[in-house]
Amino acid sequence: MFLKSLHLRNFRNYRDSKINFEAPKTILLGDNAQGKSNLLEAVELLATLKSHRTSRDRDLVMSGTTAGQIGATLEKAYGTVDLAITLRDRGRRTLSLNRENLRRQLEFLGVVNAVQFSSLDLDLVRGAPERRRNWVDSLLIQLEPIYAYILQQYERVLRQRNALLKEMRNLDANQSQVKDYQAQLTLWDAQLAANGSRVTRRRARVIKRLAPLAQVWHAKISSKTEVLEIKYNPNISWTEDNPERVQQAFLEKIQQRRLPEQQQGKTLVGPHRDEVEFTINETPARSYGSQGQQRTLVLALKLAELKLIAEVVGEPPLLLLDDVLAELDPNRQNHLLEAIGSRFQTLITTTHLGSFDPEWIKASQILSVQAGQISRSYEV
Repeated sequence: MFLKSLHLRNFRNYRDSKINFEAPKTILLGDNAQGKSNLLEAVELLATLKSHRTSRDRDLVMSGTTAGQIGATLEKAYGTVDLAITLRDRGRRTLSLNRENLRRQLEFLGVVNAVQFSSLDLDLVRGAPERRRNWVDSLLIQLEPIYAYILQQYERVLRQRNALLKEMRNLDANQSQVKDYQAQLTLWDAQLAANGSRVTRRRARVIKRLAPLAQVWHAKISSKTEVLEIKYNPNISWTEDNPERVQQAFLEKIQQRRLPEQQQGKTLVGPHRDEVEFTINETPARSYGSQGQQRTLVLALKLAELKLIAEVVGEPPLLLLDDVLAELDPNRQNHLLEAIGSRFQTLITTTHLGSFDPEWIKASQILSVQAGQISRSYEV
């Protein structure tokens, strides 16, 4: 796939800017806080309908306006596609495909595929488990758009069940009321197990596919001096990828944790408490990995994502590099640039061109970004 153009109106600090992409690699050059990352965020939204920087649409709409829009034209193997997202400071967003409004987000997801790599991705290693769960979920949404609906259903049940548990914790009622609450909880238990098993099984599958790809890249980048292991640790213990058995394991653990859940007023069982563990030479990367080791690990993960999405989707995804080349040493830079080659359309943000190979610069489109305005750059 090739992103031909991107049109931003009242999005972040872009009043009205259109970018035509003319080369496989585009370097976005400019000082900090000028809007380079905002542009990559717009592409991220086209791919996943989510931003890793905010969960509120009003944060994406330019201050002083009521709505913003991201429009794009994409060249796919089957033809040209036009996409648009209209974001509102109040109210629901609107999605359109080939100028027709869509009723369901599932019709939009999967059209654009992208892998983003920024300095914030070191949190994949050293951050909280939620960061790693979100990473797995974002990847799954691109590989299997229906997963967005599955995850949404699980989160809805989780919220409802938590609300009930909170009420039960504060309950000072007679025996009949207690029985009524217990009956309600049993119904939510069944829904939590059914929806949660769909989430945890899919997460396990994608980690199983991604891990060997990341291990190959990690060995190559570390010159085979380090061995990476990626382990998915579900909150529910199960070994066989069977819906009924995973649901049964889910329900059994809920029964085991019934008393603590009612005491704390929240759900303690389910994929919202899963973990993904990274180890290097059998040592937890989060606790003991040096910053260099952590960068190698994240780079290996991102290269593995590129390969996996290309294999599953059948087209190479876009690659978004947010000011990371300057943080990589020459060895890691070379491995990244070698992997990209001419296969993946790449958008790169940077404050200076000193980190780039001259041949790479020569083959790239270089755009200057200043206060939400984009122009051709003649700096080399």
